Amino acid sequence: MNKYKFEWNDLRAVTTLINVVLIMIYGLSISWFGLALAVLGIIKDLTDKDFRWNGFIMHLSNAILNVFFLAKIF
Repeated sequence: MNKYKFEWNDLRAVTTLINVVLIMIYGLSISWFGLALAVLGIIKDLTDKDFRWNGFIMHLSNAILNVFFLAKIF
């Protein structure tokens, strides 16, 4: 059996899960945190030499969702 190999998307998935939980507990204003994480993820995706579309699409969709939540506040 192969050993588990850590990938950056593992950490990103956990932070996305934390963002969802925080939004459910504290409300939509936590979407700033999620938006910041998504933008950092997009920047990392675009500057990474091992570009993958699935990571980019995941971060773009998270950014759009958090912008939508922030728009609901205002």
